[in-house]
Amino acid sequence: MKSIPITDVSSLKNELKRYKVGKKLEIPRFNQLARMAYMGRLVMTPLDPEDPSCKSFLVHVQEPQGLAAHFIDLDEDLQDTILILDGEQSMAMAGIMQAGVEERALWHQALNERDFYFSAFYRPKDKEVQDGAVQS
Repeated sequence: MKSIPITDVSSLKNELKRYKVGKKLEIPRFNQLARMAYMGRLVMTPLDPEDPSCKSFLVHVQEPQGLAAHFIDLDEDLQDTILILDGEQSMAMAGIMQAGVEERALWHQALNERDFYFSAFYRPKDKEVQDGAVQS
């Protein structure tokens, strides 16, 4: 980051305005962050919660862990960093994060209700008859 002379108030204001607007990510980087958001590996907070005109977010990117770390590619400079993301892409990330949470919740609910025993050991009578007829 370049240094700004303290006496140059207009440059300082322009630089602050630029930060408040945030930065748009290129498509590949956006997709990497979206994967992290989907897995719940982003922490997002409004850049300036007291200013309603500021739509940008501070985004902390956490590295993928466990099995995901073997499959998900994340640029080295995105790992464990904090970015200032513009409002439009921040809202998209929040939606992706919400979709990931909802899908994982449904998966966990279905897993909780799944009966493994019957699928492993129970064979309906008519299927046994069919299998027996085919083998005869």
